[in-house]
Amino acid sequence: MILSYNKNFQKMFKKKNAWLQDKFEERALLFQENQYDVLLNNHALSGEYVGCRSINITGDVRAIYEEIKDNHFEFVAIGTHTELYG
Repeated sequence: MILSYNKNFQKMFKKKNAWLQDKFEERALLFQENQYDVLLNNHALSGEYVGCRSINITGDVRAIYEEIKDNHFEFVAIGTHTELYG
């Protein structure tokens, strides 16, 4: 599995505190092991992010990704529910 991060995601990620960055890294490893693990609450999105999916990082923080091609996933945004969908 290949994970990549677009510029928007990288910019948003840098603004997050170290604890949240570490939490994302933990969830990214879990995602690589099983992208549909129940802890991730992986689900399809609609509206602005149609064609993308979201995983839970913490109770309120989500990471949005899209499948670029078979087994290549690109993360496009990270933030609280309000930051992303508000």
